[in-house]
Amino acid sequence: MRIGCHGYPDARTNMLPKKKQKASKLSKAQRAKREQEEEERKLREEEEARIRAEREEQERVERERKQKEVERLELKDLERREAELKELHHLLEENHTAVTKWKTEAVEIAKWERYMRCDGAPDPAVQKEMNTYMSLWRDDPEVNITLVLQQCNLALQLVDELEDLLKDITDPQERQKYQEVLINLQELIHSKHHLATEEILKSASENVSTETGNMQTVIKDDNITLCLWANLNKIPRFKSVSFSEAGLSFELPKQLAVSDIAVRILHTRYDHPSSLARMTHLRTHTPSNRVHPAMQSTQRMHISQSEASLWSRRNSPEPEEIQVSHVQTQMEALDVRDPTSPPEEHTVINPVAQVVDLMEYTPLGGVFYYDAFHLPPQIQYAHGWKFVQVLRTGMQVFSYQAEKSGLDGHEALPCPLVGVSVTLPESVVFLEAPQVARWDAAGKQWRMDGITDVSYDESEGKISFKMDSFQAFALMQKTYANLPFQSWELRPLGQDSALYTVNGAFMNISITIQDNKCMLQSEQEGGLSHLIGKWMSGSDLQRAMVDAGVNIFVNEYTHKYVSSTAKDPLTEHAAYEQMALFSSACAFSWSKWNAKCGAEHLVMQVCEHHDPSPVPKDSWSLYLLGAQRSRKLAITETSEAFSPDHYPGSEFHSTFIHLLQDTMSPDGIAQTRNSHHLFVDTVQSLLCATRPLMYS
Repeated sequence: MRIGCHGYPDARTNMLPKKKQKASKLSKAQRAKREQEEEERKLREEEEARIRAEREEQERVERERKQKEVERLELKDLERREAELKELHHLLEENHTAVTKWKTEAVEIAKWERYMRCDGAPDPAVQKEMNTYMSLWRDDPEVNITLVLQQCNLALQLVDELEDLLKDITDPQERQKYQEVLINLQELIHSKHHLATEEILKSASENVSTETGNMQTVIKDDNITLCLWANLNKIPRFKSVSFSEAGLSFELPKQLAVSDIAVRILHTRYDHPSSLARMTHLRTHTPSNRVHPAMQSTQRMHISQSEASLWSRRNSPEPEEIQVSHVQTQMEALDVRDPTSPPEEHTVINPVAQVVDLMEYTPLGGVFYYDAFHLPPQIQYAHGWKFVQVLRTGMQVFSYQAEKSGLDGHEALPCPLVGVSVTLPESVVFLEAPQVARWDAAGKQWRMDGITDVSYDESEGKISFKMDSFQAFALMQKTYANLPFQSWELRPLGQDSALYTVNGAFMNISITIQDNKCMLQSEQEGGLSHLIGKWMSGSDLQRAMVDAGVNIFVNEYTHKYVSSTAKDPLTEHAAYEQMALFSSACAFSWSKWNAKCGAEHLVMQVCEHHDPSPVPKDSWSLYLLGAQRSRKLAITETSEAFSPDHYPGSEFHSTFIHLLQDTMSPDGIAQTRNSHHLFVDTVQSLLCATRPLMYS
């Protein structure tokens, strides 16, 4: 005890032990609490570690079980692989042989029918006959517009046949010869229109309108609309001319309103300039290894599943010697190409801006030749005689430019632009506002420069614009405007009948397939009335749809303009082959997981379906297709994430059709075996032409 200065204990000294004692008691309680918390934490960690270890053990056991199950299924698949591939190969070869025989016979029948017609028309395949025909027609003095148009219609049929022939010619020299014949025939048709136009204009003064004092006429047939106007009255305030029955009109600058001219708008429903542009600016090169799907006879380019399914797979669990064999077969399969197919072509894009890329854009509705001519001498009457001055030079083009060079070095004199207004053709669907391109005759190409004051009235379907001179023009639309697809479905309607539906970016298209014929269906009938509900071959339908502006077809250049899902072409082609084989009894549909499964695999929804009504939503199952094998998936379309795990109780198969057979009814399998070869070929051609597994 501490003693104070007066001999008494210090008060501070007496208080310290009490504080220390109290602090000591609190620290013990805290220590006890902490010890308890620490013990509880250790127990929790031990429990969590135990649970984690149990879970990891369960996961390990489950992985091992799944791995063993996968190995068992792969081994089982390997044991029957050869038999399944052999059966598939037999089915494909059987169909291919039957289709080839039918097409060969069809060609012979067509030749015989041509021979029996005895109509004097030459055979486009015989160049000597074509040259003789063109020479005689060129020398024919006939200029009556009615008779000339009849002659032109026959020539247009020959043009179509020549273009079809060119698709199958691979020899460069032979191809060039046919191209020269084609170009000469197209030019001859246009020259005949020119001569008939001149003949009409020679008698313009005899067909004067009482309202305007000028000649104005419209002549139509199935292939052309000819609008002619002759300026006989020469009224300065006269500004525009309208051909209401043709949906065309044009504006005249004052300089032309008082000039001795005639204006022609010749609307051809066909497009020869674009054909010339493609032949001029495309070069032939060595065929690439890309699979080129085409609407016409894609089974000619036959790639069997026995080859496609041997595609080497990364991280393959199979022995190295087997993998080497697969790689060799893969390279062999890549070289499979039909020797009768036309060589692939590549567009040489002009670096100058505004030159139209005919891969990116497609002219729709034909070509409008907008020309001005010097009015030819008119018929004169005297003393009961009719006098006509004949010009050796023929009808001369009236040269007009919006800017003319000044005289004696003075500045250029600006002139007004020439205007024109066009009502969109009824046989065409424009998914977007059309773009206008003018024909550059010197460069043999379409251009979008030199066109100003463009005005588009969507409600009236009319487009107006101005140019600096009279030139041919066309209305353009992006070739792949309706791609990529939002979804697609192929479902059976009965034996050898199916409905293929594609929901595009702008409009939905349905195609009914019956045997080897196709019929277009669409909710949007405007512009398609001439196609909807009419049966035609698959190749004819493709051509008609593209011409009508509802293109859903792709080629080897489409991926440059449309976002796509990268897929192995052989696996994709093999899928279309097998889908076609089972399309009489199974429905196939788009899956969102196709974009998540990688380039080496495909995912689609499938179910057996015999009712022509829509497929119930809960009937679909997901299938994963690969080059090595296919499987049914455990996930559904509404699952949160993609998983390649197979459906419990299902098996692996080297071919898609054998996988489908595992869950199909005997009647369904029998129905697929009874599918007609022409129906299978048509379905496969349609799938290869649209490639829904890549462009959706």
